[in-house]
Amino acid sequence: MKLLSRIIKILLLSIGFLVILILSLYGHRDISLEELKEQYAPSPSSFLSVDGMEVHYRDEGDSRDSIPIVLIHGTGASLHTFDEWSAQLKSNFRVIRMDLPAYGLTGPFPNRDYSIDNYVHFIRQFLSVHGIEKCILGGNSLGGNIAWRFTAKYPQMVDQLILIDAAGYPNRSKSVPLAFKIAQLPILRHIFTFITPRFVAKQSVENVYEDKTKVTDSLVDRYFELTLREGNRQAFIDRFDAKKDTSAYQKIKSIKQRTLVLWGDQDNLIPKEKAHQFHNDLQNDTLVILKGVGHVPMEENPDQSLKAVISFLNSP
Repeated sequence: MKLLSRIIKILLLSIGFLVILILSLYGHRDISLEELKEQYAPSPSSFLSVDGMEVHYRDEGDSRDSIPIVLIHGTGASLHTFDEWSAQLKSNFRVIRMDLPAYGLTGPFPNRDYSIDNYVHFIRQFLSVHGIEKCILGGNSLGGNIAWRFTAKYPQMVDQLILIDAAGYPNRSKSVPLAFKIAQLPILRHIFTFITPRFVAKQSVENVYEDKTKVTDSLVDRYFELTLREGNRQAFIDRFDAKKDTSAYQKIKSIKQRTLVLWGDQDNLIPKEKAHQFHNDLQNDTLVILKGVGHVPMEENPDQSLKAVISFLNSP
């Protein structure tokens, strides 16, 4: 009995030591919003009150343009994913982008409802508060899903549509970012809210890039540090619990707006076969497949992807 008691004591001490070691290496406190603002919300960043949230956004270019380009990022990202596009587009267009609830500096939905319907409602409210009656709407991945769902519901508010590796169809990914996997695993998903290794962010970004050499330390730091914004880690998990409308994609055929379907041919999260589904179902679209590019073309290869966007916007 003494030997068994001693073994149990050693085992418990070892587990305790291991927990302390993991916490010291990978446990991260939330980073305050004010601290994050210093790094990630310099001018022209602003904050706008929408449905009880202070939404981080940027509005650049000619403010007199009544039909701005509105860009929506994907899961785990932020408005910064469109930095390169915006820097060039703002010379000739008004460009508006925001951090979606659950990501970036905006923080979680107060009601924890991360359904696409609620995101569509959020975009409607954001545009309304901004005084925008019509826009050119673009989105990547989750943002693309929100964009086409918004267009189907409020067609009078969308002049043209840009879908960048957009979600929406039933899909079987060839490869999934590590953070996405963790968010769906029992026990681990809850540990993720306070033990969040930086390498998870790094692997997740590398997963959606074809050219891994473009995944720089500063890029990983941005994704990682914005994940640590208060409430974002729990919101990231909550998003994967959101109710899914598995038949919503049938509404795609109702969309009449001119649409650019832009896709990386090396997208393993939402493979290029889905681009062809959009192409087949949309009534008035242009399909552009980018060679050697992954899931986030505007970030991985901004020049090549933006060339296709500008050509589309300038075409009759």
